[in-house]
Amino acid sequence: MKKITAIAILFAVTFTSYAQSLGYQDLGVLFSQDDLNGSARFTSMGGAFGALGGDVSVMNINPAGIAVFNNSVFSGTFNSRNTNIMTTYGNQNLERNTLGSQNEFFNLSHAGAVLVFDSAYNSEWGKFALGVNYRITKDFTNSFLAQGNSGTATFTEFPLDNNNPAIVYDIADEQRFTNNYNGEISEFNVAFSSVHQNKLYLGIGFNFYNLDFSQQSQLTEFNSDANGNTLDANFYQENITTGSGFSANAGFIYKAHKNFRFGLSYQTPTWFSEIFEITNITDNDGFNGDTEIVVSNDNRIYDNTAGGFFPSQELLYRLKTPSKLTASAALIFGKNGLLSFDYINRNYQNMRLTNDVFTQENQFFQNELRNTHSYNIGTEWRLNRFSVRGGYRFEQNPDKVALDSDNLKGYSLGAGYNFGSFKLDFSYSDNNQTGVYNFYSGFNVNPAEFQIDNKTITATVTLNL
Repeated sequence: MKKITAIAILFAVTFTSYAQSLGYQDLGVLFSQDDLNGSARFTSMGGAFGALGGDVSVMNINPAGIAVFNNSVFSGTFNSRNTNIMTTYGNQNLERNTLGSQNEFFNLSHAGAVLVFDSAYNSEWGKFALGVNYRITKDFTNSFLAQGNSGTATFTEFPLDNNNPAIVYDIADEQRFTNNYNGEISEFNVAFSSVHQNKLYLGIGFNFYNLDFSQQSQLTEFNSDANGNTLDANFYQENITTGSGFSANAGFIYKAHKNFRFGLSYQTPTWFSEIFEITNITDNDGFNGDTEIVVSNDNRIYDNTAGGFFPSQELLYRLKTPSKLTASAALIFGKNGLLSFDYINRNYQNMRLTNDVFTQENQFFQNELRNTHSYNIGTEWRLNRFSVRGGYRFEQNPDKVALDSDNLKGYSLGAGYNFGSFKLDFSYSDNNQTGVYNFYSGFNVNPAEFQIDNKTITATVTLNL
């Protein structure tokens, strides 16, 4: 059985009774992560572009790379994602394909342009590049169902019971937990870069984020007493979160040899200066929340939202996500091919939630999270106008006690064709990991376990301007 404190990319442990919805420490981690969306060339090579440049998506990794372009370009990308989630809870396995509506998972995931200008004033600085880019940083849309029997009943009484003593429904028959995530973090990048003596590329970028996230979850318990009377309880929670943020990044690429280059870039923490949440989670006691309870031996229904009463709470807070340091190297084999490597370091212990109520969450970041080590590997080989590509991605889970399977691991493949005035590129990527979700954290109940598999198809058109 997994340790209950392990955190996955989407699914994490919460620490309040009846805590179906993610806690603030879990939201902080979730809002700090990146799907590595970009052009099809970028994704097919595992995002390993820190020392390469020459792709619009590189400004998210190392803004120095946009000056590698020889001419101005525009790039636009669509992707389609299919997520498959296998849940295990109470010795029962469920598999759910969360593709749902094609519209929910077919996105304009990236669009941007780079304008290249020749320097007219100083021959030491050969050219100057300006880049703008939009991309989906994190796509939250997902759903899962966990169903089984833990053997523990938590809703054991009917609030309107007039019996003396009250009937106790303490035999657990089944539990079902449904959860839906929606929304995304999108970003808009502006980057500037120039090259000195055709060897040293320098760049700086500014990134503006828009956060839109919602979660709807429902816990259903089916319990009974010794006489066969049944109690069905439905406990619903939801929250809607919006916000905006800012970060900056800077970096360089140096051509040490015609066949070798290396780079280094740093991205500041993202400061979400204003995150607004509205939720119905005002009291995690199931009897005081959005709860409906039905029993077989009574013609009354307990509904805590009857009469137009809906619990709600609003909260305004700030979040500082981890900074990111990327070290990169690339081998260039003339016009035939290349091999690229990026190493990424992020310190999740430096995350902070700002508000008087977040002392426990900030202690969690400092004590339970760690400095993560991740890497991306990519390769590309050209056959005249046709290119084939491949990549591998490893992202370490930020929780100190996470299992090896909780780390994200993925591979990617792709191909492209250069028509001269424009290019078409395609990629396929597949990544997987495991995780847990504890929706009974106030009770001695094992969490639901997950196996998560994401498959993404990406298509990009690039126009020479």
